[in-house]
Amino acid sequence: MHCLITGAAGFIGSNLVESLLSDGVWITAVDNFDPYYPRAVKEANLAGVFQHSRLRFVEADIRDTQALERLRDGYDCVVHLAAKVGVRPSISDPVAYEQVNVAGTQNLLEAAREWAVRQFVFASSSSVYGVNPKKPWSEDDHVLLPISPYAATKVSGELLGHVYSHLYGIRFIALRFFTVYGPRQRPDLAIHKFAESILAGQPIPIFGDGSTSRDYTYVGDIVSGIRAAIDYSGRAYEVINLGNNRPTGLLDMVRALEDTLNEKAILDFLPEQPGDVPWTLADIRKAKVLLNYEPKTSFTEGLARFAAQISSRQVCS
Repeated sequence: MHCLITGAAGFIGSNLVESLLSDGVWITAVDNFDPYYPRAVKEANLAGVFQHSRLRFVEADIRDTQALERLRDGYDCVVHLAAKVGVRPSISDPVAYEQVNVAGTQNLLEAAREWAVRQFVFASSSSVYGVNPKKPWSEDDHVLLPISPYAATKVSGELLGHVYSHLYGIRFIALRFFTVYGPRQRPDLAIHKFAESILAGQPIPIFGDGSTSRDYTYVGDIVSGIRAAIDYSGRAYEVINLGNNRPTGLLDMVRALEDTLNEKAILDFLPEQPGDVPWTLADIRKAKVLLNYEPKTSFTEGLARFAAQISSRQVCS
């Protein structure tokens, strides 16, 4: 099998690349090293496999159609993880998010059509549900009311996938990720950012009253779900939640970090931020049936693995 993986040097992408290489898959890995966070972090993510004989790494931007044309090859599957990420930054720069997440996805789908790729796995997001009062959030909740440009671009990506599935027979699987965490987590995400601040003795921002909750999902479980989607041979178009189905409150997350790091947090309560949703909670019954998906990593265990990476990095530095 030969997979094209975009966003391959990122948090989820690099973990997926390592997992696939360990099972004999050939990979063309694409990343443009978007400056949203330091290039060195992404380079370190792939350092252990960069010279692997079954890995071809290409630095390219999915907005560049000529660069995509040069990637032409015999791919069995495209796993599209590349995107501009983050709810709050998308509010200040919505045009850039549309250009990368919508137009870039369109470019990649068009390339997949030209290359006769039959399987396309797309990284969507729980943010597409917006402020959904129904719990847990199910793929059958058809009325999506996103409240940030980032979320809107992910809805757009899912709809583009439906078009290409319908017109050209590409099997398109949109995976809605729910708050992924673990080793190599992006430095802008709450768990990583909070851990760094706690270890440095700096206050951590708590937006609102701390009552928000998230369905934190360990990256290894997400990778297992992606791999199952790569092998999925059912219907031509599917939207599937990948979550943990166990919500954790914001203040509970902070306490768990304190216990894991053996340090106390300094809390700085701030006003709520536009675009943030009060909770996320995945209905994962569909993933269990279609992908045999079963999250195995407890929040405590996942935090311990993340903390071990943080500690190791601090020792090395």
